[in-house]
This record gives sequence, structure tokens and C-alpha cells, in this order.
Amino acid sequence: MLTNAWKKIATLISPPQLFVIGFGTLILLGALLLTLPISTRNGEGLSFVNALFTATSATCVTGLVVVDTGTTFSYFGQLVILALIQIGGLGFMTVASLFVLILGKRISLRQRLLIQESLNHLSVGGIIRLIRHVIGFTVLFEGVGTLILALRWAPDMGWGKALYYGLFHSVSNFNNAGFDLVGNFKSLTPYVDDPVVNIVIMILIIAGGIGFVVIDELVDYFKRKTDKLSLHTKVVLTTNAVLIFGGALLIFLIEFHNPKTLLPLNWTGKILGSLFQSVCARTDGANTLPIGDMHQASLLLIIVLMFIGASPGSTGGGVKTTTFATLLGAIWSMIRGQGDVVFYKQRIGQEKVYKALTLVFAALVLVIIVTMILSITENANVFMILFETTSAFGTVGLSMGLTPHLTPFGRVLLSIVMFAGRVGPLTIAFALTWDRNKKHYRYSEGKIIIG
Repeated sequence: MLTNAWKKIATLISPPQLFVIGFGTLILLGALLLTLPISTRNGEGLSFVNALFTATSATCVTGLVVVDTGTTFSYFGQLVILALIQIGGLGFMTVASLFVLILGKRISLRQRLLIQESLNHLSVGGIIRLIRHVIGFTVLFEGVGTLILALRWAPDMGWGKALYYGLFHSVSNFNNAGFDLVGNFKSLTPYVDDPVVNIVIMILIIAGGIGFVVIDELVDYFKRKTDKLSLHTKVVLTTNAVLIFGGALLIFLIEFHNPKTLLPLNWTGKILGSLFQSVCARTDGANTLPIGDMHQASLLLIIVLMFIGASPGSTGGGVKTTTFATLLGAIWSMIRGQGDVVFYKQRIGQEKVYKALTLVFAALVLVIIVTMILSITENANVFMILFETTSAFGTVGLSMGLTPHLTPFGRVLLSIVMFAGRVGPLTIAFALTWDRNKKHYRYSEGKIIIG
């Protein structure tokens, strides 16, 4: 009877609602674990507000912290954070489905719909194959990243600690979280001119940020299983390349004479620092340049990159690269007097343009409202608050130093923003407004003057 009752309740809940509930439950469980005395080095555990913020930041793969990860948490606490990052990055339904497959059970249609929602996949078809590939890609990238970073750090800290550090930073950065164990809120700034650390971390971030569907398609392409890439993959790769290298060039030019960032570095450090910051600005909370010391022009550029975020079906947040590209395409089409948005000689459906516009507008409203509220409750300038809020929404994790000094109210509010940024404003909207009895009719067309 009880099982039947739960099944009946489940049929009344839409996939977006279950997606939101699942993420919320995971966050609460993580927060409770971080309040335990065993989770911190001092044996006192975190306060619930700080634990909730940390668990939200880890599950939503953001990287914003109110306490220093390396010096505050015990090994148990760090492993809790690492587990939340891994589950949050892959999607709890993907991880749950892995165990179902291991046990040899069948995955129902409803579970496939939830996985589709979690991975932001275009269709239910081929979803099980994609899950297997997602797990394989994750093990490969994180495993290789762990080994290379351990080889780099072993001479400095011994093999045991080097392997642990390599594993933590590989998982954290492949999932675009940006948590680190360096200590004292320094992130990866001690390695600003280290080619090995920079290149490995950037590859992990980019791989996790372009989306599993794109990685899967690229593997098939290079194996000659397919002779052409889909429009989605082409747009994702093109947009990412423009944003990464364009952002790096602008940061390099703006910060070149800044004595607190690029000026003291050699040419290797200047190039790596600019490129690393451009990569991390859209998806990851790690940094090799001191964010608070950068020029405001660079910080404004980073805000824009954080708002755009990663690509669909990835471990990152933001409005997504394809959304940004679609809006640019719509603007260009309007300027040229064309009715359709066209990429690579293929037309984008009008409903996709509407969805992109809705998503960007909803995200802007959210960021602006939260910035206004925090400007009242927090003792900081509006620019710094806007930076932290956008970082939370984009699940990036870069900080100008405000987050550890937020009031309890500010920490709860930014936790909500991180949650909204990870699951998506539209997913939350669909979860709140889902109607089983939709009306299938259209009103007559009216006229309105625009511009």
C-alpha cells in the first residue's frame, strides 16, 4: 500500500519538480554532515548556515566559500565536499542510474526522463549509452588529471599527500567547482606560472564545461564513427573558442601593466595567467591571479563571462554558451532584416530563440534583484556585490573577497542564487508552474509597436 501511494505521488510530480527536489535533498544531507564535529579540524563542526552555504556551493559546483576549505575541514569534511561536487557535477540521477546499471536493473521511462532533464539532453533516445560514456569520460579525465598533478606535487609534499591533492583538484575542476586545498583563500595563485598545473587544470575545466554530449560526439568523430559534427557541437566549440581566447586577450591587455597581477610575471606567467583566468571566469572558481587586485575593466569582463557560463549538459552553470550565441544570432538577423537565425547554413527554431530570450531575461532579473537586496543588507559597494551575485548564479565561484564577510541572511540568499544557477531558472519556473491540463489553443494576433 505504501509503495503504491509513493508511486501515485511520483506520477503527480513532473521531471523538473523531481530534479529540483533531488538537488535540494542532496544539499540538505550534505549540510547536515558538515555540521558534525568530525567534519572540521577543530572538532566543533560548522554552523548550519555556513554548512548550508558550503553544501550548496559544492553540490551546485560553484566554489564560493565562507570558510577556507584546506584549513577548516578535516579529511572527512573534505571528502563530503568532494562527494557533493562529484554527484552535483554529474547529476544525482546519473549517479543513481550508474548503481541501477551495476545491479543489472532496468531503467524506467520516467527515470530516463529525469536523466534527460539532468543532462539537458535533446531526447530520451540513447540516454543509457550516454550515461555509460559520461561515467567513462569522468573516470578518464579525473584519473589522468590526478596522476599528472600527483607527479607534479610529489617532490614537494610526498606521494600520499600528492595523490590526495591531485584527486581533489581533478574532481573539483573537472566538475567546474574550483574548491581547493591550498589554504588561506589563496586558490591556485602560488602556481600562476606553473605550466603543468595550469594546463592540466584548464583542460579539466574545458572538458567539463563543454558538455558530455559534445565530448561524446567528438570521440565518435575522431573514431570516424560519424563524418560530420552536429550544429549544437559546432556552436558550442566556436562560442567557447571565441570566449576563451577573446577573454584571455582582453585580460592580457588590461592587466599587462598592473603591478599586482601580470606586471611582475615573466612572459610564461603573463600568458598562462590571462588564459587561466579567462577559462575559469565562465565555469570554475579557481584563480591564479588575485581577483580583488584586478582592474575594474577586467572585473566587468569577468562578470559578463560568468553570466554566460558553460555549455548545456555540462558541469557548469550560467545562461549557457548556446543561449548567448542564439541571442547574438537573433540580433544579427534582425539587423540584416532576415527572419531566421542561421548558423552553419541551418535555421534555429523560433521557440529556441524565445527560450533563450526568456532565460537571459529571467537570469538578469534574478541577478539585479539579489544585488539590490544585498546592497541593503551587506556592507560593500554595489560592484563587489554584483560580482559575487553573478559568480553565484553562474556557479563560477570567483570572489572579490566579500563572500566570507556576508551576513547570515546574505549567505542564505546567495545559496538560493547558486541553487537557481545550477538547476536553471527555467527548470525552477517549470517546476513551480507545471500544469497537467495545458490548454491547446492560440489567441488572435494583435499589433504592437516595437522600438
